[in-house]
Amino acid sequence: MIRAKEKRPRLQPIDLSKLKTYPLGRRHSKVRVSDFSVAWRRGGSLRRFLQSLPDILAVKTLRAVAQAIARAHRRSRPVIVGLGAHPTKVGLNPILVDLMERGIVTAVAMNGAVIIHDFELALMGHTSEEVDAEIDSGRFGMAEETGRMLNEAIVRGSKEGLGIGEAIGQSINLHQRQFPQHRTSLLATGARLGIPVTVHVALGTDIIHMHPSADGAAIGAGSLLDFRKLAAVVAGMEGGVYLNLGSAVILPEVFIKTVSLGRNLGHALSDITTVNMDFLPNYRPFTNVVKRPTQKGGRGYSLIGHHEIMVPLLAAAVLEELAGR
Repeated sequence: MIRAKEKRPRLQPIDLSKLKTYPLGRRHSKVRVSDFSVAWRRGGSLRRFLQSLPDILAVKTLRAVAQAIARAHRRSRPVIVGLGAHPTKVGLNPILVDLMERGIVTAVAMNGAVIIHDFELALMGHTSEEVDAEIDSGRFGMAEETGRMLNEAIVRGSKEGLGIGEAIGQSINLHQRQFPQHRTSLLATGARLGIPVTVHVALGTDIIHMHPSADGAAIGAGSLLDFRKLAAVVAGMEGGVYLNLGSAVILPEVFIKTVSLGRNLGHALSDITTVNMDFLPNYRPFTNVVKRPTQKGGRGYSLIGHHEIMVPLLAAAVLEELAGR
């Protein structure tokens, strides 16, 4: 015979009569009224706007990054910008060119897609084709001037012992009449000012690789030379800043290798600031830019937001920080 289960005692609520508390004034609090934003008043200055932001979370990060860049500039330390194509495609070249001309940005590294858009903007004043509209017909990536002129510049530069960035920048400057918007070009600005602009290519990823004028040996030689140039810049960036703007794979992978090279050759790189800025958090930028390079020392920051808003805001904050001192 199966016996009925014995009834368990009714569960009683926990007795809170002996709970220990303490005064609120003795507790650490992460949020204080003194950190709050200030309501905007019409006609205020940019400095006032920046000061009015709440000193909490991303604003604290923005201020820390702006201060790090300003500090590096005052101490004549490198400020390196690593670029995917998106910042150029959303109209930010004038911001970056201005920072280069002011001597704040001292080196630029870019993936192969950036040279496409930088070149087309300088040549025609427009860029970024509608891939969805062109892919079915096979027209995607087939703009004649883009493929021919960029590949010719790369091949010519390789014969002269130039990296891809310097080769294209010099070509634009040499033929300025063909490039009415050359002042918007990061490549041309770097060549004009003597600022290293390096290009880091994965073969087959860029539309110019589809053209018959593409020369794998020249592209590879130019990109390898640019890698070693960037490595030399990173090796000397103690006290400096590296910003990754919109490159999810290529530049984070390149940057971590340059850090390892520098340390292997005796450069400590124990006081560096690294920053990733993108509108999505991605694994490689966080790991290879923000986290791993600063394990030995330094600070890594992540700023999430749209480039077309965040980059001008950061640039303005840097200029205000420099003016404030």
